[in-house]
Amino acid sequence: MHATVGDRVRIRGRVVGMREHVGEILEVRGARGEPPYRVRFDDGHEALIFPGPDCVIEQRGPVD
Repeated sequence: MHATVGDRVRIRGRVVGMREHVGEILEVRGARGEPPYRVRFDDGHEALIFPGPDCVIEQRGPVD
């Protein structure tokens, strides 16, 4: 998994009824875009994550 600052992280709920978590990558600490990532989630909390199979990285669009 590879990411850059500004990409979005989408972590799907693992059980029925668990909501999805979405956030923005603030920092990439691994070499060549690899985890761990420091993420600010939409509810405002920040965490250092090592994404698992329930996680999708959405690349940010081109910056004008």
